[in-house]
Amino acid sequence: MTDSFKEATPVDYATAGMWRPAQPMGQVSRGKWWQIFGDPELDTLEDQLTDANQNLKVAAARFAEARAMIGYQRASEFPTIGVGVNANSLQDSNHQPYFLIRNPQPEGELQLPFDLNYEVDLWGRIRRTVSAAREEAQATSADLATASLSLHAELAMDYIELRSADAQQRLLDDTVKAYTDALRLTQNRQEGGDAPESDVAQAQTQLDTTRVQDTDIGVMRAQYEHAIAVLVGKPPAAFSLPPAPIGLRPPTLPPGLPSELLQRRPDIAAAERRVAEARRRRPARWTD
Repeated sequence: MTDSFKEATPVDYATAGMWRPAQPMGQVSRGKWWQIFGDPELDTLEDQLTDANQNLKVAAARFAEARAMIGYQRASEFPTIGVGVNANSLQDSNHQPYFLIRNPQPEGELQLPFDLNYEVDLWGRIRRTVSAAREEAQATSADLATASLSLHAELAMDYIELRSADAQQRLLDDTVKAYTDALRLTQNRQEGGDAPESDVAQAQTQLDTTRVQDTDIGVMRAQYEHAIAVLVGKPPAAFSLPPAPIGLRPPTLPPGLPSELLQRRPDIAAAERRVAEARRRRPARWTD
């Protein structure tokens, strides 16, 4: 075994002062980032996804549940008051041994118990539970942002692939027409004795190969169209996008460090919040 690694170790970076504190930005609003492509059809589909996607609604419902749990846990910080009503009525019977009671009067009893409970948070259990609920709510909020970002990005990628398939299919359609004309011309030349049979076979093979590619592109486009329909919450049979040439312009990306991109990832923020939640839920221990 060697004495040390060839690459620099984390201790070397810390000694050289190359580490810097992270500035998490998981809660930064990203807005409608897909508008940088400048495609109105894509903008419409993204808005439909925001309103109708079921996975996004599930993530939003979990976030609402986590926020409600904060209030539920905070209820333990306040006294608990209980009040109950109990009413009884008793009347002696006329038929008793050795005694005869005429028209006995009924006797009534009304009880109104009052109960007051309050748990003194001497060891901080309730405070830690409330803090853990807040951490979970923040982590769930980051989960919602992660789901939204992933679904919108998936829709944008599927849409770009679909428009790319439209461009490829248009090119292949034109190629099929050109190869069909070339095959007809080669057959005419072969009938006139100016071309051998091998040229006809080669032209036929080119045409058949291009037709297969054209069919494959059509199948791939249908798959992307079905994926978009599922993302926007519509049945694939009731959804269609007419073919159109790709008109997306490449966005201008600002320069930045990969570490800055990591700080903007909501899934990393959610993991950090759940670590903090686990620390809050850890039982308190006496320390020297």
